[in-house]
Amino acid sequence: MRTIHVIVTGTVQGVGFRFTTRRRAAHLGLSGWVRNEPDGSVSLCAQGSETAVDRLISFLEAGPPGAAVTSVTVNDVASDPMLHGFEIRF
Repeated sequence: MRTIHVIVTGTVQGVGFRFTTRRRAAHLGLSGWVRNEPDGSVSLCAQGSETAVDRLISFLEAGPPGAAVTSVTVNDVASDPMLHGFEIRF
């Protein structure tokens, strides 16, 4: 099990980034959340198998069509037993 907190910068708001991330994470069986930040970045927490987390990170580095990712900062964090499903937070 791996849990990460990620900050994605670039053109990542207004391009469906949160919705696509939620769909991809759910497809990979991950738990967590994703949200837009006031500074224009997107942050997320994802928890699941090492392989699934690595696949999500690969997706985040490219982003959905219309996004222009400039950086992805990944930090491993303690697992959170309260995470269930993958949601968009506002």
